[in-house]
Amino acid sequence: MKHDSPAVRLVRSPWNKEFSQLLSEAKENLLVASPFIKRSRALEIISNVKARGTEIHLQVSVLTDLRPESSLSGATDLEALVDLGDKLPSFSLTHLPSLHAKTYIADRRMAIVTSANLTEGGLLLNLEYGVAFEDPGIVGRIRQDFESFALLGARVPSQDLKVLLGEIEELKVLHRRAEQSTRARARRLFREKLSTNRMRLLRHRAEGQTTNSILSNSILFLLREGPLRTIELHPLIKGLHPDICDDSIELVIGDVQFGKKWKHHVRNAQQYLKREGRVSFDGQRWHLASGP
Repeated sequence: MKHDSPAVRLVRSPWNKEFSQLLSEAKENLLVASPFIKRSRALEIISNVKARGTEIHLQVSVLTDLRPESSLSGATDLEALVDLGDKLPSFSLTHLPSLHAKTYIADRRMAIVTSANLTEGGLLLNLEYGVAFEDPGIVGRIRQDFESFALLGARVPSQDLKVLLGEIEELKVLHRRAEQSTRARARRLFREKLSTNRMRLLRHRAEGQTTNSILSNSILFLLREGPLRTIELHPLIKGLHPDICDDSIELVIGDVQFGKKWKHHVRNAQQYLKREGRVSFDGQRWHLASGP
């Protein structure tokens, strides 16, 4: 791209002004997809929304990775998400462990696709780069893609965030004790609390779903880009669902089976979709079925 156009612009660090513009463009819905989120940036969203008097009806949707490692390392502040849930009545949160994209979308007016997380470093300090789109058709397509991503994750109610936050605070204390002590008890308490936190997130992943529904949606999502062999589907599905496709465990929560038999469940989902007429198999590759 040699020159920016009104509908497509380059976004160079620091890009806090472009972020402020995007927030101001959000009249009906704001979608934030960022693996890491810090409290200062969440407070900026809240301040902008309140200043414009749109907090009641503005739909704010966040896609992020809630795995405890992010909070323990300081990359993410769970307090940021608690603040958003407390201050914005129409806030929704999706836990998506495989999320790596950083994308910010205001209605169908503006979208920024960038390398930057929603952090101080991402907006101001790091050398980040991205593209801003203001063409309604392109912005609409980007929104549609990220709404599809959200269907692969798990919705987490705002009230449950406070439970997760409490567990993370306990984990931080236990982690410090474990690092400072050679005592087996300190290490054991840390591992137990970490396991509890991970299990809570797995329960959110399983809530209202079945193994077949999760994997069927994932197969349909992946086949949108073209036909795939089963052997090609497997690593892609594992990449989307590292928590479910975990070869080290065997675990059933509700109607979702996590662990070693995930490839078997992928094959079952393929056959289910074939019977439903939603995919076809040519002897080598799986295809999305043609529409009527």
